[in-house]
Amino acid sequence: MPGLLATLGAQGRPGEVAKVPTNKVIASPLLVLVGLGEEVTPDAVRRAAGNAARAVTNAASVALALPADSPALVRAVVEGWGLGGYSFTTYKSKPGTPTAPAEVVLLTPAARRADVAAAVEPAQVVVDGIAAARDWVNTPPGDLTPPAFADAIGAAVKAANKEARRPVAGSRSTCSTSSVSTSSAVAACSRSGPARPRRRAWSSLTYAPKDAVAHVALVGKGITFDSGGLWIKPAASMATMKEDMAGAAAVVQATIAAARLGLPVRVSAFAALAENMVGAASMRPGDVLTTYAGTTVEVTNTDAEGRLVLADALGRAVERAPDVLVDIATLTGHMVLALGDKMAGVLGDDAVVAEVLAAGEAAGEDAWPMPIPEFYDERIRSSKVADLAQYDGIRWGGGIFAAAFLREFTGGLPWAHLDIAGPTFNKGGANGHLASGATGYGVATLVEVLRARAAPAPSEPS
Repeated sequence: MPGLLATLGAQGRPGEVAKVPTNKVIASPLLVLVGLGEEVTPDAVRRAAGNAARAVTNAASVALALPADSPALVRAVVEGWGLGGYSFTTYKSKPGTPTAPAEVVLLTPAARRADVAAAVEPAQVVVDGIAAARDWVNTPPGDLTPPAFADAIGAAVKAANKEARRPVAGSRSTCSTSSVSTSSAVAACSRSGPARPRRRAWSSLTYAPKDAVAHVALVGKGITFDSGGLWIKPAASMATMKEDMAGAAAVVQATIAAARLGLPVRVSAFAALAENMVGAASMRPGDVLTTYAGTTVEVTNTDAEGRLVLADALGRAVERAPDVLVDIATLTGHMVLALGDKMAGVLGDDAVVAEVLAAGEAAGEDAWPMPIPEFYDERIRSSKVADLAQYDGIRWGGGIFAAAFLREFTGGLPWAHLDIAGPTFNKGGANGHLASGATGYGVATLVEVLRARAAPAPSEPS
């Protein structure tokens, strides 16, 4: 084998794939070799499994012989294989014949261990949630309008409840034309927007098992398309703005996953749904809006609409009195400038930030802590006509400013904010377990947050 690998030029680098016809030396007609890199870690295995999934085509059955002698590695193989093979073909006139193998077998020397065998099903639940979130984000914004998204969420809950260990309850709230809430102002110029009578501005889910040991509120930004409003985006920046509802997709799918897994944790999930469009009814720079919680906000940038809809959603979440509050949003380009397009920023209370970072590490989703210095309080209160300034025009620290603004609506609850503007959409080619387009970032991290909250606290030594 070493001689063969040398002949192929294979060095085992991450992302490396080599196909070897076996000429019946083994039962399989094709051997696919994938690089792991220097160290065997769940992240390395997840990426390798994803590369393998795209390399195997037209196979009736596949045997995966990747490192899988622990629950974490088994999970990585299942997730990598399932996500690496993802494709979005809904709008292809000729999508081609499905090439997914009818049978996939994971080879592991630890197959008889109960903890290893038990890792397969939860991993598949996470795969299903991420794939569903990717489908929603990849759907053209003309089809996934706020009402259509609310309908899709309802259909997903209904379908999941047929197999969930405990059911998820869903509800939709309406927004009347007399409302001056920040959410209705953002959506005022959308033909699908919730500012019209009985247009849905919210989709909320509740998962409430009787044996819940914790209560987590999840809030997601659901802007199904963001033109920037009157502060219109440059054309190039608008091209992928269907991704602006990825936070809402993540909280919904994480809640459904919790129900399918039967986690003993109550989840109150809120998806704030709207479009940010341009027209005679658009909110204007200089407008003063009143949030759901009653705080007034001066609008100075109509392209900073995400923090406005999240302010209302956070206000509703606080009313549920959860133990902890986590919001997730494609919120600021500033965070992409700070951390690049592969990593999310996490801001908020130190303990909750640490919790989310640990969840992201376990889930294989990269994130980095960012501060909210005290002097940002002065910046968000710089408006001369309202309680808060939505935006202050200063180029530096815009992602931190947005988080400081959101903190005003958390009711003093333990809280963390995930800014996923970078990693939610892969504008390049597929690599590892990431497909081109929507990545489904956040679903796995949020599921890990819920798992950790559901786990019993370690007992104190006697």
